[in-house]
Amino acid sequence: MYKILKSTTTGIDELDLTQLEKGSWIDVVAPDNDELKTLAAATRIPLDFLTAPLDREEKSRVEIDEGCLLVLIDIPFFRSNKDYETMPLGIIATPDYLVTLCLEANAVTVDFNNNSSRTFNTMKRTRFLFQILYKSATLYLKYIRNIMKRTDDLEQHLRQSMENAQLISMLDLQKSLTYFATSLKSDYMVTEKLLRLRLSAQAQHVIKMYEEDEDLLEDVIIEYKQAIEMVEMYSNILNSMMEVFASIISNSLNLVMRFLTSVTIIIAIPTFISSLWGMNVPVPFADNPHGFFILGILATLITACAAYWLWKRKMF
Repeated sequence: MYKILKSTTTGIDELDLTQLEKGSWIDVVAPDNDELKTLAAATRIPLDFLTAPLDREEKSRVEIDEGCLLVLIDIPFFRSNKDYETMPLGIIATPDYLVTLCLEANAVTVDFNNNSSRTFNTMKRTRFLFQILYKSATLYLKYIRNIMKRTDDLEQHLRQSMENAQLISMLDLQKSLTYFATSLKSDYMVTEKLLRLRLSAQAQHVIKMYEEDEDLLEDVIIEYKQAIEMVEMYSNILNSMMEVFASIISNSLNLVMRFLTSVTIIIAIPTFISSLWGMNVPVPFADNPHGFFILGILATLITACAAYWLWKRKMF
């Protein structure tokens, strides 16, 4: 599935592949093989450039071949079950078009795709490319803040009661931050390479950087740096929290076991005394009519002394 948009003096027009014009933006989502071949023939983009973003494990990179520039980055993705992950987004710049490819509809291109953002111009391919990168960086920051808000909520619940579901949720958030950390470092290297490309003669005919474009790219780099610092800081905080709660759970288990051991000792004392006087051998107070009460009082006193001793030793 694809959508073709082009900026005009009156707004943004939607085109068909048969009406493809210079300066168009082609947004492709989950294409099949036939759509890829048709798109490759219409835009003269190498087929391997079009298939690269469709591999979830593809590494972020910048590549130039046959007059086309491929910028492959990982973008953040939010699932409906409150899980965060990343997936590749391919941005291909040619002398005539800008193409974006992704396996699923995503929040990075949705504002541009729905014409809700009037700040972009498909005719200015370089600036539009950097605006997409900037949107990705700001989306990382937004999701990282959301993760920390969820972490704070989980912490408040865990302070009141230790539940497995909340601990598993914290583990999922830690996994999301790990995905973000790896992807952000790769994306940052991509932006650094794009900054160096402004001096490359090979890329001059594909993208041309003006002063405003360089300023925007530097803003993108700053946003990625901030996101990397935030994800590292919050990962350390979340790791520390999980270690603390694991220690609390272990300590609580030790307290429970110590309490149960103390109760077992206290219960064993009257049981031991009653078993001794239950033997078929001569025992003290056997002929005493008040022997039962005497043994009961004796067992109670010994049990009370043992309980007091255990309490003084903070066994329960």
